[in-house]
Amino acid sequence: MMITAENILLVGSILIFISILISKTGYRFGIPTLLLFLIVGMLFGSDGFGIQFNSASDAQFVGMISLSIILFSGGMDTKFQDIKPVLSQGILLSTVGVLITTVLTGLFIFFLSDHTGASIELTLLVSLLLAATMSSTDSASVFSLLRSQRMNLKENLRPMLELESGSNDPMAYMLTIVLIQVISSGSDLNLLIIFKDLFIQFLFGGVIGYAFGKFAVWLINRITLSNSSLYSILLLSIVFITFTLTDLVNGNGYLAVYIAGVVTGNAKLAYRKETNTFMSGLTWLFQIIMFLTLGLLVNPHEMLSVAGVAILIGVFMIVIARPVSVFICLLPFRSISNKARLFVSWVGLRGAVPIIFATYPVIAEIPGSNQLFNIVFFITLLSLVIQGMSISSMARWLKLDLPEEKEGNDFGVELPDDIDSTLKDMTLTKEALQNGNRLMDMNIPKGTLVMLVKRGSEFIIPNGQVELKVGDKLLFISDKSEKDPTRTLTNQEKDSDNGSTLSQK
Repeated sequence: MMITAENILLVGSILIFISILISKTGYRFGIPTLLLFLIVGMLFGSDGFGIQFNSASDAQFVGMISLSIILFSGGMDTKFQDIKPVLSQGILLSTVGVLITTVLTGLFIFFLSDHTGASIELTLLVSLLLAATMSSTDSASVFSLLRSQRMNLKENLRPMLELESGSNDPMAYMLTIVLIQVISSGSDLNLLIIFKDLFIQFLFGGVIGYAFGKFAVWLINRITLSNSSLYSILLLSIVFITFTLTDLVNGNGYLAVYIAGVVTGNAKLAYRKETNTFMSGLTWLFQIIMFLTLGLLVNPHEMLSVAGVAILIGVFMIVIARPVSVFICLLPFRSISNKARLFVSWVGLRGAVPIIFATYPVIAEIPGSNQLFNIVFFITLLSLVIQGMSISSMARWLKLDLPEEKEGNDFGVELPDDIDSTLKDMTLTKEALQNGNRLMDMNIPKGTLVMLVKRGSEFIIPNGQVELKVGDKLLFISDKSEKDPTRTLTNQEKDSDNGSTLSQK
């Protein structure tokens, strides 16, 4: 069955529908959702139910659109106050770390090709090209796993990993493109030209991304549109403009959209709730589409011939190349424990990005490019199975996991960004009410008000005389400079357990 304009909507909808249903089952067993999407694509592809899709250029186009959305959305969710303490570590991992991984893995691949009986025969440059396509951690996989599993980690590891995965694609992309150009032209490897191209890519990507992020915030906060839904679509158009204009001037579009997302996400933005909801749904949709497309593109039977060498390369990357690059990059930061370094080494997930980068040699008709694509695909599956399914267990084993931080409140109430207040909620316990069961009896800090009381499915507008019960939920609003009322009341419970009570206001 060929995918045509007439049946693409039906086929695509069925694949998405099946993928989402399967992901619900997979989540219970700790299987990465994105891995299941990839497998569904393979099952329905040429070696499965027979859907014929063999256009590397179309897959690359889908990947470009998807990654632009995923990276921008990931940038919006990255809070600058979280990444500021790990900014140096993240930048080193996303640049020097990628370069070290490429060199080590490339040399290992060349050794397998030149000195063993492995089923590959690659030159040094092609070996480095294969390594470059796989050298970055996958932003879609890292964002999805850390957030879907709601992982909270010690030592600022989560923002470090998200910063690395969101910003290391440009380095891998640039290495891939430069090596393809060198191989295609038959010229020698000129390090000066490589570093010059890298500098231009990062400079233009960073400057244009920052500028368009500021422009997006300025425009959305000042323009008046007839429908609030249009603000999200306007922002999406700016994302694509940012990527394409940066690419036109030989900058790195992936870096630009990520930085634009960070700038936008850390500014006061009108209609933020609607925008976040829109971008979250769109991100999931294009993650599914991207992994399904890549699953359809591969012919699983072709991977059998490279399975042995792919396993060797994949294991080398997991246990040697990635750990060595991480430990070297984090060497200056003595405050990071060895356990944390080991965990960062383990979260070297490969995903859609390496597969998309592997389509570039295919389109450029590099000799043996189909074999390279199959090796990258196999290693991606290996990484998602081995690393993706064990991240939570590894965090617990290294004792780096923390209790999950609560997001939002049980009332579903949010405040606009321009209001300098915060919302907190808590459930009343017997100890919290032992000084009295009215609001006026509770030790509520000055500058804090109780907005709502939720009792079961009933909402109560509070006043000082309202009688409270164990299990009632209170929604507080307070200035950001004031104490957290939930902590104050919790401390009151602890003090009461010790035979004393706090002063009542």
